[in-house]
Amino acid sequence: MKTQRHLLTGTFLLSVMCAVPALAQDYDLVINNGRVMDPETLFDDITNVGVKDGRIVAISKEPLTGTETVDATGHIVAPGFIDTHFHWQTPIGYRVGLRDGLTSSMDFEAGCAGSYIAHWYEARAGVAHANYGCAVSHELARAVVLDGAEGDFLIEGPIAALETRKKPGWSVTRPTLEQGNAILEEIDKGLMAGAPGIGSTVGYMREGVSSREMFEVQKVGARYGRPTGAHTRYTLGTDTTENNGAQELIANALTLGAPAIVLHFNNPGWRLAQQMIVELQEQGHNIWGEIYPYAAGSTTLNASFLQPDSWVEQLGNRYEDTVLDPVTNEYYTLESFKTDMAANPTKPIVVFKMPAEDAPKWLTLKGVTVGSDALPPEPYFGPWDISLDQLGNTHPRAAGARGATIRLGRENNIPMMQLMSILSYNAAKHLGDTGLKVMQERGRIQTGMVADIVVFDPERFTDNSTYEKGAVPSTGMKAVIVNGQVALRDDKVLPVFGGQPIRFDPEDKPRFVPVSVEAWNAEFSTGMPSDFTGIPADGGN
Repeated sequence: MKTQRHLLTGTFLLSVMCAVPALAQDYDLVINNGRVMDPETLFDDITNVGVKDGRIVAISKEPLTGTETVDATGHIVAPGFIDTHFHWQTPIGYRVGLRDGLTSSMDFEAGCAGSYIAHWYEARAGVAHANYGCAVSHELARAVVLDGAEGDFLIEGPIAALETRKKPGWSVTRPTLEQGNAILEEIDKGLMAGAPGIGSTVGYMREGVSSREMFEVQKVGARYGRPTGAHTRYTLGTDTTENNGAQELIANALTLGAPAIVLHFNNPGWRLAQQMIVELQEQGHNIWGEIYPYAAGSTTLNASFLQPDSWVEQLGNRYEDTVLDPVTNEYYTLESFKTDMAANPTKPIVVFKMPAEDAPKWLTLKGVTVGSDALPPEPYFGPWDISLDQLGNTHPRAAGARGATIRLGRENNIPMMQLMSILSYNAAKHLGDTGLKVMQERGRIQTGMVADIVVFDPERFTDNSTYEKGAVPSTGMKAVIVNGQVALRDDKVLPVFGGQPIRFDPEDKPRFVPVSVEAWNAEFSTGMPSDFTGIPADGGN
């Protein structure tokens, strides 16, 4: 019945949209004769789209005229693609992302240090091709408090982790109560500055982060009604441990009444993770998951799960089969792994972990989003129009996640509406439900919505990036429109910097509430001894 009601809504909207004559006016931009697809209403028809003042103001079969036009004959016209797991938050990254149809990108995993969130957004104002956002970082809060990380490099957001990870305290230290509160307060500063949520790499900090600390981190976000996205505690792991990590994140969210994102759960045990998420969504909980369409992931050498005692002894892997150096395009041996670990512990690598035939299956999942988890190649910063030949290597998902999604969908007969949902609408819907207004107005092709739009050839749009050359951009994009402005035409990125911030309005006062023994005793016991200790240190009691 749910599907039928949705289809009826789309049919009704189709008849209304096509019956209303276009207003007699010129538009800033007209997209003519395209197959217009709206994943929310299931609208799917050949129509014209009129854009004015950055918004969609007409969808009509009647002819429209505009100052600027795009001939979309034989092309799909759909909401601009949205990525909530995009680490490549630099001018070069936004440019390569546009080639892949990316109009809005956020980092909900690594994030930015809370004290620097405002500066991070200020640095991108007026100079970004696409919309940009960044969660506040659990990891960097720990680096600031436990390792004394400081300096302007923290404005680099997720890229700052390549520097802070050179010290070990952020990942292995159990904080004292005082330190734990300082970590939580640093996270609160980022939310107060408007960060759309919290990003936690607890899977890299499994020794240092107690279950109590993870709960308290999510509680900081819950006070603002904002999601925590997590690289869950046991990723990478087995089909048991992977889901134990997802269950921790979800159980905390349900207890706190907070949203949550189970990041890149396309790992062992993914069917159970998907079932849990879907059944919780059907109960009305704003919990969702993301996948990427690749059998391999990417991380840094010093990831705890890649060390010999975990990767080889516990999980039974061999470096020679699974861990690739993207610079040399050669697999590691145990000896070369140890050598590079000593020389460059934060070096990005590629790790093969799942069967390739699973990737198309993930694209059929209900309600998921596609996140690229795009690690930037070197040079990390530079002019947006740098020659792409100068870029180093990286995981192909950095440049081709959306092109790969469309190509795999084409090769496996996955309905285009499903692909448009997982590439755009699903992320906008879940984030919009947290109260994030800028996402309530995107991810849809409807009158009144912000004109973030992609126009692409469904037979030609494809990824070109490979494990050997990971930064090669996708091709087959006719146009990409960001906030009503054409930022790309025929695979050529234009000097148009219309990107807007994806954030909440900053607040004047913090919502931080320190964790204390006295407060816990008063709420959860009938008379606990005054020497009770252990929040969040001491094993997390």
